[in-house]
Amino acid sequence: MLIRLLKTYLGPYRGPITLVVVLQLVQTLATLYLPTLNADIIDNGVVKGDTGYIFRIGGWMLAVTLVQIVCSAAAVYFGARTAMALGRDVRAGIFAKVQDLSAREVGHFGAPSLITRTTNDIQQVQMLVLMTFTLMVSAPIMCFGGILLALHQDVPLSALLLVVVPVLIGVISVIVVRMRPLFRTMQERIDLVNRVIREQITGIRVIRAFVRDEHERVRFARTNGDLRDVSLAVGRLMSLMFPTVMLIVNASSILVLWFGAHRIDSGQMQVGALTAFLSYLMQILMAVMMATFMFVMIPRAEVCAERIQEVLTTDSSVTIAAAPVTSLSQHGELELRDVEFHYPGAEAPVLSGVNLVAHPGQTTAIIGSTGAGKTTLLNLVPRLFDTTGGTVLVDGVDVRRFDPALLAATVSMVPQKPYLFSGTVATNLRYGRPDATDDELWRALEVAQAADFVRLMSGELDAPIAQGGTNVSGGQRQRLAIARTLVARPEIYLFDDSFSALDYATDAALREALRTEIADATVVIVAQRVSTIRDADRIVVLDEGRVVGTGTHQELMDGNTTYREIVLSQLTEQEAAA
Repeated sequence: MLIRLLKTYLGPYRGPITLVVVLQLVQTLATLYLPTLNADIIDNGVVKGDTGYIFRIGGWMLAVTLVQIVCSAAAVYFGARTAMALGRDVRAGIFAKVQDLSAREVGHFGAPSLITRTTNDIQQVQMLVLMTFTLMVSAPIMCFGGILLALHQDVPLSALLLVVVPVLIGVISVIVVRMRPLFRTMQERIDLVNRVIREQITGIRVIRAFVRDEHERVRFARTNGDLRDVSLAVGRLMSLMFPTVMLIVNASSILVLWFGAHRIDSGQMQVGALTAFLSYLMQILMAVMMATFMFVMIPRAEVCAERIQEVLTTDSSVTIAAAPVTSLSQHGELELRDVEFHYPGAEAPVLSGVNLVAHPGQTTAIIGSTGAGKTTLLNLVPRLFDTTGGTVLVDGVDVRRFDPALLAATVSMVPQKPYLFSGTVATNLRYGRPDATDDELWRALEVAQAADFVRLMSGELDAPIAQGGTNVSGGQRQRLAIARTLVARPEIYLFDDSFSALDYATDAALREALRTEIADATVVIVAQRVSTIRDADRIVVLDEGRVVGTGTHQELMDGNTTYREIVLSQLTEQEAAA
């Protein structure tokens, strides 16, 4: 998964990657060349007392060092730019993918997990790429180059490498294999911590209302403790790795000095050669240590890449037609034919055999008990979900054949829980139609019964709105959401219990204003309050996902038991008949 992800997103950066490899090659060769020059100075300059030779070769060493520094700095610069570009592109890819997913897939992953995958997971992959460009590219060059140059200095002494390097690689491999499952658990625990924090911040009012502060502290402490435990397990393995590596490195140095001293004593090796060999040994072992550091990061990056690919390779259940419809001949008629919807894993369908027609210029209301499938039915029209059976038609065309832009322009929905974005009143109202004028915004606010409280806000249309609209009340949030839909001017309006937070007077005034403002549009209202829908041209009664009655308020009162029970649970016989 990691390799596939990197191949996909690093493809456009072949040029900078090639440049990084070349720069790292030059600086590594320069690093490998320096011990040879140092040995030459000792054997031919210091031992022989040739000061001119020392200065000449010393100057050459300074020049090589300068090349090494310049190439290293340039490699880090271009490597960092490429790694950051990779992170940007993968984040953009996940964001675009999530925008294309239906509510079903988003619900499957969950918001906390998607946030973790878009931030922490991508950061781990990005850091791996950065460390690869700055360390890992030079590590194999330095390792193999160091071995060759060590052999050039003294072949018998190089036999130590046949023992030291395999031991080092074996120790690292054992530790890395044990780390990989821990890293997957760590990322899952981060998901859980994000979920708990998100729930506690979002539900802070409920927590305080029920005095559950201590319970939530314990729950967070438990989740946080689980993350701490797995992090400590990883930390213990990492803390074991580096002392072990250093033990092998230092033991190798002692062995080189021990056997090298005997070879110098026997005249089979020069002091400069031993110095150079020791430098090459350190470079070889440092290359292995750099690879060790990378191997520590690779398992976690692999896990993160798998989680990223899970999102990127998930196909949306809501797909765009190969030749989408981009224009309509009719305007505003909505029809549901034998619609069925079945949630994955559910024993029974939420909707079954639903038939409904809503005409332009009419208000169609949907009412039913909790869990009857009212919200699900409305979600099928703008394709938040796709039907698992039957057809949803807008102006005689299956919504699955619509171009998404055309469907969004034709159908607009005010959800059961309206959401406002951080910004201003104006930016929220213009969300569906950016070119709307201020006069149009005020007109929509007047109809939505929101103009009065907006005028009282500091800045009026430029008044700030917090994320989620938390700085306005529930009723104000609903009215602003309704105004936002009115600004968009669609042909079909869907109101999903969008008047529930309004008092009866505001509800009545808003419905009266809507009747005049959108008289030619198709209006579908889902509501729990009978007073909100009793004047609708047509009322559809849902019960356990099936249509059990259709008609006006009086017709249903006279002939539909389910509707009559709902009405009489809220009104008296006299009020219902009035």
